[in-house]
Amino acid sequence: MSDSVSQPEATKEPLPTSARLLLVDDEENILRSLKRVLRKEPYELTTATSGDEAIQLMEDRRFDLVISDARMPGMDGPTLLATIKKRYPWCIRILLTGYADINSTISAINDGQIYRYISKPWDDDELRLVLRQALAFQHSERRRLALEKLTRKQNRELQELNATLEQKVRTRTEELRETTDMLDLAYQELRQSYVTTTEVFSSLIDKRLPANRQPNAKVIALVKAFADYHELDEELARNLAMAAALYNLGKLSWPDELFTAPSDLLSKDQRLEYMKYPVAGEQLLMALEPLKDTAKIIRHHQEKWNGYGVPDRLEGKDIPLGARILRLAVDFIELQFGLILERRVPRDNAIKLIKRYRERLYDPEIADQFLEMVIEVAPDIDHEDPDVLVLDTLRLEPGMVLARNLYAASGMLLLNEGKALTSILIDKLAAFEKGEPDGHRYTLYVHRPEEATETNP
Repeated sequence: MSDSVSQPEATKEPLPTSARLLLVDDEENILRSLKRVLRKEPYELTTATSGDEAIQLMEDRRFDLVISDARMPGMDGPTLLATIKKRYPWCIRILLTGYADINSTISAINDGQIYRYISKPWDDDELRLVLRQALAFQHSERRRLALEKLTRKQNRELQELNATLEQKVRTRTEELRETTDMLDLAYQELRQSYVTTTEVFSSLIDKRLPANRQPNAKVIALVKAFADYHELDEELARNLAMAAALYNLGKLSWPDELFTAPSDLLSKDQRLEYMKYPVAGEQLLMALEPLKDTAKIIRHHQEKWNGYGVPDRLEGKDIPLGARILRLAVDFIELQFGLILERRVPRDNAIKLIKRYRERLYDPEIADQFLEMVIEVAPDIDHEDPDVLVLDTLRLEPGMVLARNLYAASGMLLLNEGKALTSILIDKLAAFEKGEPDGHRYTLYVHRPEEATETNP
């Protein structure tokens, strides 16, 4: 907007530097712990030891955010937050819960429409981050409502000036256009904030797994690469990215031994529990309207193309497109992380398995598109060393040095790490590749040339 045009007053509101928080728990030591964690934050803290006391405080004062324990004598946390939702809908509501309280958590999400739930014991830094994000979300929502109110006011004024004040109509129309643009921008920012929030939350889900077996970030990167490579619709790409971040949400209540066990090695009882996680993930997101399509993708991402999947045994193209794509990305990454089979599956073997099951587990057309993208793009996602390039045989050049051993499809070692490539070797590799079964293609990890490193630091 030009400096010569005055901004609507609703856009001049500064970001909040303080807030009033109400902490509710029947255990004094929990309240003291929360106050200790938040003592350096710019918040005015008030505590209550029961739901009834919290309601009384809410009647006397305006609070921006309430954190309540799930289990309390008398009025429990979900009931308290549902009551606050009805009486004070502007107040952000957060539930403190243990992993075993999944029913209370679902009740709080459905009835109290909570912003988030935090598992006990909590991580102090994550708790502070969640509160900052919650208050920033609240501030953004207030700005959006203020802009909507301003838009309605300007529409009324425009109608009053319509017939005789043509110049004023033109002026107000321009202001209305600018306000509408700001409202659209605020809406887009809000939708993007959901994507960002789901990715932050996915990092918390990953903390249930060892550091070397955390798939969420890789799955997110892979579906984003697929969406870019095949130019998916923007709405589908956004929902797919959020589903990739939250597909493990339904596993949060699992014990550690089930959470880390390869899915092919589960006992009968464990497998029954495993098969429920897509539906549990969907249920946790049901109350969030902007995530309804994401929840649908999560529900169906364990369906199989042949109709023998879960939870609804959908077959073929009855399975939502986003779910078909997510299934491929999840299996490709989890195979390599050792979360499906007892051992980690090398990347090339993971490609072979997807080819083998492309008409049983996967949509064959989408599987082919996925593998095309994996061969061209995914290697850059699969490693994190900036000094290593991942190339196919067509992009090899004499003088490149291997950073990893190269194996044929049969498992035979072709070239050792450290081998310098020559024109003759490159031609031989191309000839060997043509003779590989099932169209297998080689992926070579080579050291980045020094001149490329200096030019593109």
